[in-house]
Amino acid sequence: MWSFSVGILNSLPSAEGARMSVDRGVEDLPEAGSAPLIIDAEFTEVEDKGMPTLDAVDEISIARARTPLELPQSGPTPVGRARVVTIINQKGGVGKTTSVINIAAQLALRGHKILVVDADSQGNCATGLGVNKSRVKTTTRDLILNPESAVESRHATAVDGVHIIVGDRTLVGLEQEMLRQLGRERRLTEALTPLLPHYDVVIIDTPPSLGLVTINALVASDGIIIPVQTEYFALEGLAMLAGTIREVRGLLNPRLGVDGVMLTMHAPTLLNEQVASEVKEAFPELLIEPAIRRNIKLAEAPSHGIPIHLHDPNSNGGQDYQKVSSVLESRWGL
Repeated sequence: MWSFSVGILNSLPSAEGARMSVDRGVEDLPEAGSAPLIIDAEFTEVEDKGMPTLDAVDEISIARARTPLELPQSGPTPVGRARVVTIINQKGGVGKTTSVINIAAQLALRGHKILVVDADSQGNCATGLGVNKSRVKTTTRDLILNPESAVESRHATAVDGVHIIVGDRTLVGLEQEMLRQLGRERRLTEALTPLLPHYDVVIIDTPPSLGLVTINALVASDGIIIPVQTEYFALEGLAMLAGTIREVRGLLNPRLGVDGVMLTMHAPTLLNEQVASEVKEAFPELLIEPAIRRNIKLAEAPSHGIPIHLHDPNSNGGQDYQKVSSVLESRWGL
């Protein structure tokens, strides 16, 4: 920092002298340019103690390693009723609906009774399971608003052993309707209670958000499955989701835990392998293997209204979902 002092010319005319000059006339006044005001300037260098030192700047710029992300593991299924599982990720396009359809179908193929609850306003679970949504009168919206309609809300699908409660675009305005209702976070729990003794697993598909409908699904669940796409941004939302899980556990559903983290849309590229390795290192006990590989047959199956095991069970996608379903069947004790 620099400071300076200014000296002022001592020979400037006094007030009395100025009056005498006026009396003598303007012609006797000195020229303006010949009467400088500043005769010297002295600069002094001063050290500012408040400025950060180089060591301090280096310390600030170094990124601190974040604490490992913790996801609580889920507990066993209560005796005498179905296990309720929510497949969730607030990031869209990671394969949630595809996983719901094909895991449900694979488990039903092994003799288990499965109920799919579509809480996504896109309603794609119905299409993938061969249900004509235009003929459906009672949907997930009706189920949440009127829990007593649970029994009438179920519909048969193209897969024996799989029933579905259909979601549609009316779910978009559901949160506004529920804002004034007491116990709004537990409405889906109340609706599913009379159905649980009749199934082995209830699988809930959720929208790509953490709104009130998703909170209802988490409150009703025993465990969750998190599909993670093996790309760079896939891990970004896990911290937010982990925070939501902790809040739901602390305030609404202490039994909620994570059943597994599932890798989806995987390809044998260096980036995909690196992300898969990071997920495996972060959640070694929760990772569900193998990863679901990118497969055109998985994309074709919904257009036919059937899951992959009916469309092409020997494809990469068909084989991967068979193995994933075996892992989940073992974890759930089915």
